[in-house]
Amino acid sequence: MSANADQNVRPDYDDLLKQIADYVLDHAIDSDEAWTTARHCLMDTLGCGLLALRYPECTKHLGPLVPGTVVPQGARVPGTSFELDPVKAAWDIGCIVRWLDYNDTWLAAEWGHPSDNLGGILAVADHLSRRRVANGQPPLTMKTVLEAMIKAHEIQGILALENSFNRVGLDHVVLVKVASTAVTAWLMGASRDQLLSALSHAWVDGQSLRTYRHAPNAGSRKSWAAGDATSRAVRLADIAMRGEMGIPGVLTAPQWGFYDVLFSKTNRDQALKPEDQRRFTLPQPFASYVMENILFKISFPAEFHAQTAAEAAVILHPQVKDRLDDIDRVELTTHESAIRIISKQGQLANAADRDHCLQYMTAVPLIFGELTADHYEDGFHEAHPEIDRIRDRMVVVEDERYSREYLEPDKRSIANAIQVFFKDGSSTERVAVEYPIGHRRRREEGIPLLEEKFRSNLATRFPGQTCRRIDTLCGDQPSLEQTPVPAFMDLFVI
Repeated sequence: MSANADQNVRPDYDDLLKQIADYVLDHAIDSDEAWTTARHCLMDTLGCGLLALRYPECTKHLGPLVPGTVVPQGARVPGTSFELDPVKAAWDIGCIVRWLDYNDTWLAAEWGHPSDNLGGILAVADHLSRRRVANGQPPLTMKTVLEAMIKAHEIQGILALENSFNRVGLDHVVLVKVASTAVTAWLMGASRDQLLSALSHAWVDGQSLRTYRHAPNAGSRKSWAAGDATSRAVRLADIAMRGEMGIPGVLTAPQWGFYDVLFSKTNRDQALKPEDQRRFTLPQPFASYVMENILFKISFPAEFHAQTAAEAAVILHPQVKDRLDDIDRVELTTHESAIRIISKQGQLANAADRDHCLQYMTAVPLIFGELTADHYEDGFHEAHPEIDRIRDRMVVVEDERYSREYLEPDKRSIANAIQVFFKDGSSTERVAVEYPIGHRRRREEGIPLLEEKFRSNLATRFPGQTCRRIDTLCGDQPSLEQTPVPAFMDLFVI
């Protein structure tokens, strides 16, 4: 036997792939809270997408690759007149819902926005339903869309609980690609083997670096990266549905698998040492935990680690708005993840840079008493040099309790505290906000505001009668679940 040849024994699929496939194919969602939260998530995500259509930097990305193309039985892109193939429709929907950094969030060892998966889910469900109707078959209903959302949230969120992709420089949209691949293949009617094949291709695919999310390279790609990922998922699911073979050892293959190449401390000239090998851990089985505990962005279109800082700043605004020139320093107490991701000094290059700067997202509501998407635009920033003057006076401090409770399963706080000190020695009170209004602990307070946010976003795109029709349907769980997907999507056509 030669020592210079690999033993070519094809393995079984990696266990994680089998766990995901079994969950998607076989698990029944029996949580009323998950179904209700999914409906609110659908409303909020679509509303965020409609609001983003006000911004040309977003809309320039939308529409067919060949101008004027209309796809028979194509998927609709909400708020537009486009009828696109499901791959490009997924890109467009994913782009608009993520553009303003205003859709839902999940925070753990890894971060992300599980509603990003709605791009692939809606595009595939709409296209398949229109094709089914053309063939005399019943369309999918919105209950299927909600189920796909719950399962995509769960896959992305459970994988994020203890597995930090950011620590190895990978962007969290890898989890969008994996989750979207799983549920869109299921929507397409995948067998277990086809679903496993699709998942393996999602993991073996090239993965995005986080370069575009961090200083000094932060930019607008972070606003379309998830659209790109959910769109790629639809393409990979389609490839698998055509009978393409999978890569069963995609995660665990020595030297060539995801774990060794992208998730471990590698030295290309030496074999990996056991202490340098990283593997995924799943602290709990897939069910509906993530949807039940999802974080909504209700008050501010801002990176989530700054939500409570912005809320605290709004509270302090009346005490500082007439004393801006007297500020000596602003002490901002926060948690480790916020420091690592969004604490920045120096010039901010663009809107995407500003909405990922903790100091900017705190300074604006301190000065103006609010924080909206328009506050990140170049023109607003240039017109208000006082924002950068306040930023320069900020001191960021970590509270170890905040960092610890950010990761504790029964808390998962996202805490920030602000205190402003003036040149005469006086100071404001120290305002601490540990749980944002979109947290599960503040659902009773938050949901009415979430619904109002949805109505406001609808009004940016549609006349009053259309807004009322959409709002009434989305507020009625049984009616929404029974609605055919094409009928729902047609409500959003311009």
